[in-house]
Amino acid sequence: MAVTIDTAPAPVSARFTARQRVILLVLLGAGFMLAVDFSILNVALPEAGAGVGLSPAGFPWITSAYALPAAGFTLLFGRLADFFGRRRLFLTGVILLTGASLLGGFASSPEVLLTARALQGLATAMATPASLSLLTTTFTEGGLRERVLGLNGALLSGGFTAGALVGGALVSLLGWRAAFFINVPVAVAILLVAPFVVGESRVPNRVRLDVPGAVTVTGGLLAVIYAIIEKNVLAAVAGVALLAAFWVIELRSPAPLAPVRILARPSVKWGNLGGFVIFVMEPAIIFLVTLYLQRVLGLSPLATGLIYGLPGLASVFAGVVAGRFIGRFGSRTVLVAGMTVQALATLPLLLLGPDRMALAILVPALFVGFFGHVAAIVAYTVTGTSGVADHEQGLATGLTSMTQQVAITVGIPVLGSIAATQSAQLTGIHLAVVVDVAVTLAAVVLIWLRLRPRGA
Repeated sequence: MAVTIDTAPAPVSARFTARQRVILLVLLGAGFMLAVDFSILNVALPEAGAGVGLSPAGFPWITSAYALPAAGFTLLFGRLADFFGRRRLFLTGVILLTGASLLGGFASSPEVLLTARALQGLATAMATPASLSLLTTTFTEGGLRERVLGLNGALLSGGFTAGALVGGALVSLLGWRAAFFINVPVAVAILLVAPFVVGESRVPNRVRLDVPGAVTVTGGLLAVIYAIIEKNVLAAVAGVALLAAFWVIELRSPAPLAPVRILARPSVKWGNLGGFVIFVMEPAIIFLVTLYLQRVLGLSPLATGLIYGLPGLASVFAGVVAGRFIGRFGSRTVLVAGMTVQALATLPLLLLGPDRMALAILVPALFVGFFGHVAAIVAYTVTGTSGVADHEQGLATGLTSMTQQVAITVGIPVLGSIAATQSAQLTGIHLAVVVDVAVTLAAVVLIWLRLRPRGA
């Protein structure tokens, strides 16, 4: 059945005011800081683990300790931002991130380091949806908001790229603790400026929190993500049961945490499906390409980071122009086009071999793929938050942020497991590429059909 979706092109509206530019600097700067921090800490992971006496078998938990709360609590905090104040929750998240970064930088034991990472993940779950909902409520739906979300995508991509490029050098020169300390001065600057330029926003009338819904959705997400990371069947069953209970609770609750009418809205539903596929597939492919560069071609981590530099520039450019593409062609068209480019640019990776001449194929493929990836990110964010009232923007942005965090968390284990089914590492990477392309293109067809305007 065809549905009506407001994805038609919208004209680009007036220029930013001086105050709006400062708000952009604060909110987008926070996102850039989080992206740089995440990327640098990935580079510093082995050194940080060894520095506090963590065994190599425990290194993955430096990432998992962050990922679990970052993904599991995002929806809850997105909705709490609607109820109790988006600026308040954003600032609380930045304060927590500052404290957690200092704790991690001074950590001398595995327990303290992992606690700091968990607190950083919790801070991200607070700050990210609150920041995004402040953007979507400050800038009205249409051309101006699309430009803002495009800039957001560009800076996030720029942050990941900058972290990958400078992370190795920074850690080599100053040690792994610098990976934690680097965002502290930025966070302090945000805390000093934000209260004076970012206005508070929330639901006009205080709404009672849906505690059963909050407990079941958070517990369910944590259990499912843990199950995927640790391949734990019991946790998976418990997680699915809790999420099913959450759905039943939301149907019956007089004040639901996530109203089903929002979750069932086609733009929200299919936009987030697109986002899930985007973030499951591309980061996992980057992980597999990193393994290929270092284990098959024998490149150093610094050389690996440099190889990602040029494609990283394409992703920044895509973020800048994606909003204009959406204004001209509509978010539905840009979403499916970006996902298609991301998928087709992955196909050349099937030609990769054990010779370094393969870099002539790899770098251009990554360049094109990163462009499509970021354009699709901006389009899915616009789609997933379009047509949603301001008082529910925290929920909508919480959903898009949760989609991103969960997808990144589960994508690498899933495609990594697929690649591991083959005895030869290169053959396994090729198999994972085939699965990536097939799933992404199948999602493209589904989203194109389900977001088709009525009568089209």
